[in-house]
This record gives sequence, structure tokens and C-alpha cells, in this order.
Amino acid sequence: MDQSIQPDAFIKVCPSRDIVARLSDKWSMLVIALLNRQEEPVRFGQLKAQIEGISQKVLTQTLRKLERDGLVKRQVYNEMPLRVEYHLTDMAHDFVPIVQDFKKWAETHMHEILEQNKRYDDHNTDRKQF
Repeated sequence: MDQSIQPDAFIKVCPSRDIVARLSDKWSMLVIALLNRQEEPVRFGQLKAQIEGISQKVLTQTLRKLERDGLVKRQVYNEMPLRVEYHLTDMAHDFVPIVQDFKKWAETHMHEILEQNKRYDDHNTDRKQF
């Protein structure tokens, strides 16, 4: 990897832009926040049960993406039945405060934003939808 590249997500070809896109995905944020709340590693079924609305396919893709980026560690136990557990890496723990702050901000301002959406939509009903 070229270490001479100066990270700048405003530049189209900067890899940090892809990282921002991957980690700002709602499912990535929720998986990281949930894994952080757990004392012990978590099994796939536990994650699926606690994150309402996520499909098995999307959870699998999200966990693979986070594992590839080095934020989630996947541990496979050669047992019958096969047991797989997930936990956050040290690098992910550096990211957790950002995720927690973002989640808290969204929850704190949810009603204001929903009201603003309604006002905007009511005011712009005559605009052409794209």
C-alpha cells in the first residue's frame, strides 16, 4: 500500500472515502454498537435477534465487511454443531465513541428531524419527485 497518499475523504480517489461510506452504513453502526454492549463474544443468532429488521443476508454481509476492515473478529469453534462468535477488535474500540455519540445524537434529535421532514414535505408537495 502506498503510504505516501495523504488521507483526504474529499478527494475522489482517496481510500478513506470508501471507509467512511462502509462505516457510516446503518447496519455497520448498529452491529458495532451492539457488539460493544456485550460482555462476551456474541453468536450470529444473538445479533440477528437483537437488531430488528436486519436480514440474515445483510447481517452476514455486514459482519464480513467489518471483519475485512479489521473491526470485528470472527472466532470459529470446531464443535458439533459449529459455533461462531463475534467480538470487536481493539481498533473498533477506538471507533466506538463515535458510533455511540452518533447513535445518541440521532435518538436525541429524532423528533425534531421528523417534524422538520414533515414541514419540508408539506411545503414541497408540489415539487416534482425524482
